[in-house]
Amino acid sequence: MTKGRAVVAMSGGVDSSVAAALMVDAGYDVTGIMLKLWRGDEINYSSGCCNLGAAEDARRVADVLGIPFYVLNFAERFDDTVVKNFRDEYLSGRTPNPCVSCNQWIKFDALLDRAKTLGADILATGHYARVLERDGAFRLMRGIDAPKDQSYVLWMLSRQQLASCRFPVGEMTKTETRRLAAQLGLRTARKPDSQEICFVRDGNFDAYASEHLGAVAEPGPVLDIAGNVVGEHRGIGRYTIGQRRGVGVSLGMPVFVTSIDAESNSIVVGSQADLEVAGFVAAGASFTGSAPADGAEVFVQHRAHGEVHEATVRGCGRGRFEVRYRSPVAAVAPGQSAALYSGDDPDELLGGGVIDATVPARAAV
Repeated sequence: MTKGRAVVAMSGGVDSSVAAALMVDAGYDVTGIMLKLWRGDEINYSSGCCNLGAAEDARRVADVLGIPFYVLNFAERFDDTVVKNFRDEYLSGRTPNPCVSCNQWIKFDALLDRAKTLGADILATGHYARVLERDGAFRLMRGIDAPKDQSYVLWMLSRQQLASCRFPVGEMTKTETRRLAAQLGLRTARKPDSQEICFVRDGNFDAYASEHLGAVAEPGPVLDIAGNVVGEHRGIGRYTIGQRRGVGVSLGMPVFVTSIDAESNSIVVGSQADLEVAGFVAAGASFTGSAPADGAEVFVQHRAHGEVHEATVRGCGRGRFEVRYRSPVAAVAPGQSAALYSGDDPDELLGGGVIDATVPARAAV
């Protein structure tokens, strides 16, 4: 007798391959599903996912495991949500994270709904994170392999969704995952991890910006903190807040991009101190359980695999929250995701949101 039916999202990589194997071993009736997110030919041959070769790898793994495998076409939904949001955010001078958007609108929304219609009780993926049940409630925890932890890109999951999600490789290290894949004879055992944005062909963002983001590929002024023109940029879409290399401006000190203004097609540069922020306001907030109380101590992460920072949170309501760091933090950009972890248990993800505006450290003094 099986534990129930499970759908495993298979990307053609080693992590989702082993996730499928572990669900089979755990006694589930498993079906593998890959999402076709591209239109026509493969979008990014070098990304390692989202291409026809990856689909063939996933199909071969499913054959070895003896499970059915299907490819579902979600290309239109992907274009209308993830790709559109990515372009809109860049056109607004913000820094989006398409992996977060894909999890929010595709994997744990559309695919989870489809899994339910197929009669599945569980949706499993190859993310390095963990779902634990404590006191009758489901909690989202970091994966035990800290360098590979992917809980940051899962901040949008609700407790109801967590009840239907499993991340089997979250209890393993990446080395253990590859070792098990090799032992099982899976062809993905030595496959490199995917790196680039799947819909940016060959990882060439400059070419993508020129083709799809014309307005942010146009040259414009580089300003200093006082508003003086000190140079010309190559298009705001080619810069991120905190960037130092490639700015092309010499002010007699290390120069960083401190802000981007899409309306005036300009970027502002300054010193390390000008880059620091005291906090931020986030929108699109989501929490795995009850929202933190005003003044609650949290750890904040605003980059995948980035550092965590001590902070307090307040104003959690109407889809927003405010964060104030204990000490100023550099390179925090509107559009980035901010994941909140418990001050009592730094491994527990409480939720998060998208940074809407920052508070410069100098202005907060």
